[in-house]
Amino acid sequence: MNPAVAAAARSGPAKAAFAWVIGLLLLGAALVLLGAGVGSNGFESLLHALNDPVALRIVWDIRLPRTLGAWAAGALLGLTGAVAQGLFRNPLADPFLLGSAAGASLGIAIALALFGGSPFATHWLVRVGLTGAGFAGAVGGVMLTLVLANGVQHTLRLLLAGVIVGVVLGAIKDLISVAAPDILQAMQAFSLGSTGFVGWTACLLMAAVWLACMAMAWLLSRGLDGLSLGEATALSLGLPLAPMRAALVVVLALATGTAVAQTGLIAFVGLAAPHLVRSVIKTTHGWLILLSSLMGGALLAAADILARWAIAPQELPVGVLTAVLGGSYLLWLMHRRMGRGAMS
Repeated sequence: MNPAVAAAARSGPAKAAFAWVIGLLLLGAALVLLGAGVGSNGFESLLHALNDPVALRIVWDIRLPRTLGAWAAGALLGLTGAVAQGLFRNPLADPFLLGSAAGASLGIAIALALFGGSPFATHWLVRVGLTGAGFAGAVGGVMLTLVLANGVQHTLRLLLAGVIVGVVLGAIKDLISVAAPDILQAMQAFSLGSTGFVGWTACLLMAAVWLACMAMAWLLSRGLDGLSLGEATALSLGLPLAPMRAALVVVLALATGTAVAQTGLIAFVGLAAPHLVRSVIKTTHGWLILLSSLMGGALLAAADILARWAIAPQELPVGVLTAVLGGSYLLWLMHRRMGRGAMS
């Protein structure tokens, strides 16, 4: 093939991917602006923010960090969803496969049992302690999975170990909840997911982790492209599979643990975001990871706004909303593909 023709063929998908990046960034900015105005009193606080100190505080200290935090958590989950699906070569892989969700739940349950109260009605130091417990539990769950799988040499063994760790740690969490029933309400809030307690500190933390994980995932994206062709082909290309898998697992643990520690368990964002991206554009893993992250941020920010607006002044648990919407989308996608298979 003529080199000029080959270069043009490669630049076409890259230009399309770049256009989608710009579009998703603009969508994210619009959602942040909309989220700053959505609340129990509608857009009144946003309209009077410049003249009313109370309205300004509501917008700046509550609504804006909450919306940005929802976007950042969704971006982390979208990133890890794309990485997990590439690592396991399975479009049904999600960020919680390696035991991070069960580990975070167990860490929160232990912390609540020790603190003896709800995370939403205690001193800020206790809140920081619960956030740390959730993050430590998520990372600990992934590390336990690595130990059981004897490292990252075998993808299938790693996947099975993650399932086992999730079941066992979930059972231990349930035993703690039965032994300390006063934590059940707080555990339910964590399990349903919430962005209502995200502040500026959490936003900055998630942004820093997102930048670090995105940079690492982008550097490893060529390896994921090779791995998608099969392990034998990846080895023949000279890819260091074991170090690459280890680095990808670090990205999964860090990004998932950070998001879960700040917002609780929010389902289907990490699973659905890469599917949405693949449905509109075919590209390499480098662009796929970035687009999935931006798509995940837009999905969770939109879901958070809808959760606040649907039954205002009350609000829906955002994790329940993402599960319903994300599950419905995946069922529709499965039905459409089965229909195409039957027609062919």
